[in-house]
Amino acid sequence: MRIRFKPWARPELEASKFYIDNPEEYKNKWSILYKNKAPFHIELGCGKGSFISKLAIKNENINYLAIDLVDAMLGLAKRNIEQAEQETKKEIENVYLTRFDIERIFLILGKEDKVERIYINFCNPWPRGKHHKKRLTHTRQLEKYKEFLTNDGEIYFKTDDDNLYEDSLNYFENSGFTITKQTYDLANEENFWDNIETEHEKMFKEQGIKIKALIAKNNK
Repeated sequence: MRIRFKPWARPELEASKFYIDNPEEYKNKWSILYKNKAPFHIELGCGKGSFISKLAIKNENINYLAIDLVDAMLGLAKRNIEQAEQETKKEIENVYLTRFDIERIFLILGKEDKVERIYINFCNPWPRGKHHKKRLTHTRQLEKYKEFLTNDGEIYFKTDDDNLYEDSLNYFENSGFTITKQTYDLANEENFWDNIETEHEKMFKEQGIKIKALIAKNNK
């Protein structure tokens, strides 16, 4: 998703209490940042942060890290978290944002970080064959996640793209993950998971596009 440059984003992020500008320094020790010792979940490609802000408010007993590569996106995510604080009159202390290239995620997360869940929501489908390796669910990426995802840790994946979804089913299988749940129509699937609707999800549903989703378990 393209977004216009926002000159205010970088200064606001640098001044934010929950933005980390040097994530490499926290590899294998992210837990020291959080007030409470709790399960550690991450979102890859957090975009504008509407999902992670709602998730963090809803689950105060879980620590979250949201990653994106674009300052403008992270700036909006920062503002969405602050808005969630204002609306709920609660200080959010269980989420951090950071800017990093997810293709090199092994440089900022390690085995000792014990990530129990990864969220991947509506990532770039990279439809051209020569770009498939850039997909966040590609086998090459899944092997990197296995380095820091706990045994029986899970990946929650949502997409509107049929080809990406079908290919991802194969990616997970080829990487040794077990798909414990899958659906081609999340909106009409009862008790699939405790879903938080993203901006993209709402837009696609209004267009009549069905949301595909799955849960994959790591089998080390």
